[in-house]
Amino acid sequence: MQSTLHPKPPAGLHAGIIMDGNGRWAQASGRSRTRGHVQGARVARAVVEGSAALGIGVLTLYAFSSDNWKRPAAEVRSLMRLLRVYLRSEAERCIEHGIRIEVIGRRDRLPPLVAREIAAAEGLTARGDRLLLRLAIDYSGRNAILAAALAGPTSRREFAWNLDRASHARTPVSEVDLLLRTGGERRLSDFMLWESAYAELVFTDVPWPAFTVDDLAIAVREFRGRERRFGGAPSPSQARVARTRPILANPPAIGNGSRPLSEIVIAHAPRR
Repeated sequence: MQSTLHPKPPAGLHAGIIMDGNGRWAQASGRSRTRGHVQGARVARAVVEGSAALGIGVLTLYAFSSDNWKRPAAEVRSLMRLLRVYLRSEAERCIEHGIRIEVIGRRDRLPPLVAREIAAAEGLTARGDRLLLRLAIDYSGRNAILAAALAGPTSRREFAWNLDRASHARTPVSEVDLLLRTGGERRLSDFMLWESAYAELVFTDVPWPAFTVDDLAIAVREFRGRERRFGGAPSPSQARVARTRPILANPPAIGNGSRPLSEIVIAHAPRR
C-alpha cells in the first residue's frame, strides 16, 4: 500500500487544466513563444490563488507533458528555466495562501536544478491545507496507466495506488470533476486519462495567457448546474431539462469583464 505524507487532500472539486495557447498567443502579438510562457506563468498564479474561493480543493495543471520533449531544444531549456523560477518564487506565496505544491510525473529526466526546486517547494508548502496544487511535469497519462497495469493490481483500488506510484503522486486524490482546456484545441493530449473517465469537459478558445479567474468561475458555475449520473439514469426533472436545453448556450456576459459563455464550449465525458 502506498504511504503518503497527506492521506487526504483539501475538500472540494478536483479541477484539471490543460494550459494551452501560450505560443500562439505570443506569436499573434508579434512576441516570442517564451514571452507567451512567461505570461502563462502569471496567469497560473492568479488562477491558483483564486481557485479555493470557487470550491476547488485539488487543482492539477498540465505544465509539461512527456511529449513536450519533442519541442525545439531552446524552447525546452526556456520552459525548464521558467519552471525552476516559478517553483522558487511561488513557494512563499503558496505558504501564505495555504496552498500545498506537489509535482506528478517523471523526475529522472528533469534537469537537477529543477528536481531540487521541486523537492524544496514540496517541503516548504507541505502544511498547506486550503488547496492542493499538483503540477504535471514530464507527465504522460498513458505511461502511468501502463506502469500501473504492469504492477499487477488485483482490484481497481490497488490499480489506483499503483497509478499514484507511477505518477509520483504523494497524496491520493479523487477522480477529476472538471477538466478544462484553453487555446481552442479539443483533445486531452494524454492528460489524466484514467482519472478523467467521468469528468465534465470544458474547451475554450481563450488562450491560456488571456484566461482569467472569471473564466474559471463561469466553467465551475456551469459544472455545478449539471447532474452527474456516472452511468445511471437521469432524474425525471433532469430529463425534462435535457430535452429543452440547447447544446450551446449563448447568454449575455456574466460578471465584470467576463466573457460570454458562448466562448466556452461545454462537453461531457460519455455517460455509459
